[in-house]
Amino acid sequence: MHIVACQTDIAWKDKAANRQRIVEMLAGQSIPAGSLIVLPEMFETGFTMKADVAADADGSCLVFLKELAAQYHSTVLAGMVTVDSSGKGLNQAVAVSQDGRELIRYTKMHPFTPAGESEHYHAGDAVKTFRCADFTIAPLICYDLRFPERSREATRLGANVQVFIASWPATRAAHWSALLAARAIENQAYVVGVNRVGKDPKNDYPGLSTIINPQGKILAQGSDQPAILHDDIDIESLVSYRQAFPFLGDMRD
Repeated sequence: MHIVACQTDIAWKDKAANRQRIVEMLAGQSIPAGSLIVLPEMFETGFTMKADVAADADGSCLVFLKELAAQYHSTVLAGMVTVDSSGKGLNQAVAVSQDGRELIRYTKMHPFTPAGESEHYHAGDAVKTFRCADFTIAPLICYDLRFPERSREATRLGANVQVFIASWPATRAAHWSALLAARAIENQAYVVGVNRVGKDPKNDYPGLSTIINPQGKILAQGSDQPAILHDDIDIESLVSYRQAFPFLGDMRD
């Protein structure tokens, strides 16, 4: 399966501009049918505590993702926000198929309390997976990366690809890279980390989006500039590695 990671500079709370940036970034790319296209956390607005501003109230964000999926005959996974009847938001990762089906809607299980996210967004209650080509994929979001139990739950659910969409700040860039590698190694899984670049009113963002194989080898990595990362991931090599070094069978509760 081909991975297409969109490391974009998100214009602060400007949904139209951010959709256009994605359109323009993808337009010059060679994207095979059946790819997985990944956009960052809250790609339309940036990481905002204004859930009502970020929310896909009119459904146009979901329509946009479905149009991308149809155009490129691929699955699209992206960060978006919904608001429930209480007025609080849900920071979510949504995947749509090329035929317009919503495959998954995962809610971030660990809102980033140091920034007050838990005051404005509900925590999700479950890790979820979906199938794409030969792979089982678990989407996770930003701060979830610091909690290895979430990744272990994904592995127990059969995930062999873990995708972290993020707005991870430059001040903790080293942690981002180290933890992505750890999640790949300890779960014998492909890990795809898709972060943003640029800045918002509070933070600078380093990019460093990364695709890592189950042995911890970096297959592709971005810098601090907008970029599209490409790489192919291979189910046969993953299965062979897990069979040759079967430590996942020794997991204990």
